[in-house]
This record gives sequence, structure tokens and C-alpha cells, in this order.
Amino acid sequence: MDATTGSAVRVAGLVRQFRSGAERLTAVDDVSLEIAPGSVVALTGPSGSGKSTLLHLIGAIEQADRGTVTVDDVAVTALRRAALARYRQGIGFVFQRYHLLPALTVLDNVIAPVLPRRGRADHATRARELLAAVGLADRERALPAQLSGGQQQRVAIARALMGEPRLLLADEPTGNLDSTTGAQILDLLLDLRDRHGMTILLATHERAIAARCDRLIRLADGQVVEDVDLTGGEDPADTYDRVARLRL
Repeated sequence: MDATTGSAVRVAGLVRQFRSGAERLTAVDDVSLEIAPGSVVALTGPSGSGKSTLLHLIGAIEQADRGTVTVDDVAVTALRRAALARYRQGIGFVFQRYHLLPALTVLDNVIAPVLPRRGRADHATRARELLAAVGLADRERALPAQLSGGQQQRVAIARALMGEPRLLLADEPTGNLDSTTGAQILDLLLDLRDRHGMTILLATHERAIAARCDRLIRLADGQVVEDVDLTGGEDPADTYDRVARLRL
């Protein structure tokens, strides 16, 4: 995959509400922000703060009630049906629970998102390249149950890259992993960003993960309450100390 500059993301006045019985709950409440191409941004905040919903709105998994999402020159919130499907195919999604298909081999799990498209031989070649990139070249015939949690997450990352995305959305990708394996997964994501130029939005509860991102955006009750630039060139330990003082 050739290096790109990553996608620019702009969110303006975004609102997403859900109905719970007679009550209407606001998950994302008038959020506006801009994400620079090629940056790695940590979305933090307590459970229910709106992190996952915001990622789903940017990825067009859910539709906004009000406001706009623009990715590069695409007005995502104005897209309909076929155009929405094409947009989603160009986004990489990585989830906490992996969502691998248990009956498929590692190789076929990576290929699965692009199976409706032609050229399976080309897909297999690319999938093998991606598995090599995430350190699993020797496990392509294994089933998910034969892999560790960290290995399964690596497969999920390879799968997310099949569409050559300029934007990767990762929802708690290290949440089910121990701290050492979680750090390795972040190493992998940062290396992939450096080599392929992706923009990465990463929802996380973990300070050690957030401290290694370029920017930290904290949400509370669906609103942005803190927006911190972490690219000051300071020692990584100082960055961690700075993040440790923040409420995540």
C-alpha cells in the first residue's frame, strides 16, 4: 500500500440522540472539531461519554440527528444508500471484540470485507502482505480460536486495512488485552500510520495509550470538555505525566 497523507476530518454541530422509553438521551451533544490529516487522536472519557457514538457517526455506522461530518471533500452526512456504502468501504474499523468469523481461517477473515468485489487472487496476495505486516505471516491457515487475543486483534487490524483506508477508526482496540500486548498493538498502529499515512481516531480509557497519541480529546456527557495537543516534543515520560493529571 502506498503512503498517503491521511484523511482530514471535520465535525460541526454534531448531535445524536436515542430514545429510552419516554426519555430522549443525548449521546453526542453539539460536538465540533477538526482532525488534521495523518494525526493519531485519542478520544477519552468515561463509559457513556459519547466516544463510540462519535466514531460511529464519523464512520457512517449511525446517522446524526443534526450537524455535519466531512471527511476530505466528502459530506458524509449528506450521503445516501449506495454512496454511504462506498464511503464505509473506504474506512478502516477496528473494534474491541475483534468480530472475527470463527469458522474462517485468518486469511479468509482478512479477505472477507472485500469478497463481493472481483479479483480474489489479488485479494489473497494483499491479505498475505498485510498479515506479514502485522507479524502473522505464519498463521494464515489458523482459526481465530487458535490465536491469542493480541493475535486476533492483529488479524482485525489487517482486515481493516484491506480497503487501503486513509482513515482508521479504532474503538477500544486494546481494551481486552493486557498492558504489554496493548502497547504492542499501539506500536503496530503507529508504525502503520508512519508507513501508510493514515489518520487514526482511537477511543481509549488507558492513559498509557492516550499519552502516545498526537492529541487527546476528552468527552463528558456527549460534549468535548478538553482538547490537548501532545506533540510538544517533550520526553515521553513527561507526556505520560501530563496525561496522568487529566481526568480520562
